[in-house]
Amino acid sequence: MNVFVVGVGLIGGSFAIDIKAAFNEAKIYGVDRSEDNLEEALSLGLIDYISNLDELDKADVVIIAIPVDATVEILPTILDKIDDNCLVFDAGSTKKKLCSTVEHHDKRRNYLAVHPIAGTEFSGPQAAIANLYRGKTNIICEVEKTAFKLQEKGMEIFSRLGMRIRYMDPSSHDKHIAYVSHLSHISSFMLGKTVIEKEKNERDIFDMAGSGFASTVRLAKSSPAMWAPIFKHNKENIIETLEEYIANLAQFKELIENDDFLAVYREMEDTNHIKTILKGIA
Repeated sequence: MNVFVVGVGLIGGSFAIDIKAAFNEAKIYGVDRSEDNLEEALSLGLIDYISNLDELDKADVVIIAIPVDATVEILPTILDKIDDNCLVFDAGSTKKKLCSTVEHHDKRRNYLAVHPIAGTEFSGPQAAIANLYRGKTNIICEVEKTAFKLQEKGMEIFSRLGMRIRYMDPSSHDKHIAYVSHLSHISSFMLGKTVIEKEKNERDIFDMAGSGFASTVRLAKSSPAMWAPIFKHNKENIIETLEEYIANLAQFKELIENDDFLAVYREMEDTNHIKTILKGIA
C-alpha cells in the first residue's frame, strides 16, 4: 500500500507512524513544501521516500495534513492526479468550504472529508507521536459521496488506528467545532496576549504562574500558520461563539463589580456540570 502524506508535521507524521505500525506492507511517501521538513521526516523514519505531487499516480492513499487554506487550493489538483482506486482524505478542522470546493469534481467519489479530533500544541515532524489517534473521535462528513469501496479502505485504516467514528454534515461540523475547539484556541491565545502585555511592567508575573495557567494557555503555543486559516474559513461560526463568550465574560465581570459573589458562586457551580459531560475524556 503506497501512502502519500502531504504535510509531514504533527498530524501527517503521526498518521505515518501509526499506518506503518498497523500495515506491514505500507510504504510512506512524504510531500511537503519544506525540504527541511522532508529531510527531517526521512531521518526520523516517519516516511520511507521523499516524493512530490507528480508521483501521485502510484498512490493508494493520500493523506492531506496541511493548513485548510492550502488544502482548498491543492485538493482539486490532487484529485486530478490520482487513479480511480485511490482514496484521498484530509485532516482539516473545517469542512464546509473543502466539501463545496470539490462538490462537482469528476473524482469527488475518491475524497473522504475527515477531521480527527486529536493533536497537540506542537508542530513539525519532530512533534509526530505514535498512537496520537487511538481512542480519538474521527468525524466524517458527506460519507455518502465517497465510493463505497474507498469508504471501506478508509474505515480499515481508522479501525486499525483505534479511532471512533462519528458522521456529521459539514455545516454542523463547522458550527460545533467552533465551540469546542476554535473558541478554546482563541481564548488561550488572548489569555497569553493579556499576560505577556502585563508582564512588560510586572517582571515577576511568570514566577507566580502555576499549573493552572500553564494548562489554560497551552494552546497559545499552537501554530498561527494552521490556526489563522481555520478562523478565516469558519469566520461566521467563530464570531457567533465569540459574541456569546464575550457576553458571558461581561456578565461575570458585572457580578464581581456589584459584589454579587453569591451569583458568582452559582455561576461556577452550574458550570461544574462540565465535569460530568467531559467524564472519560483525556
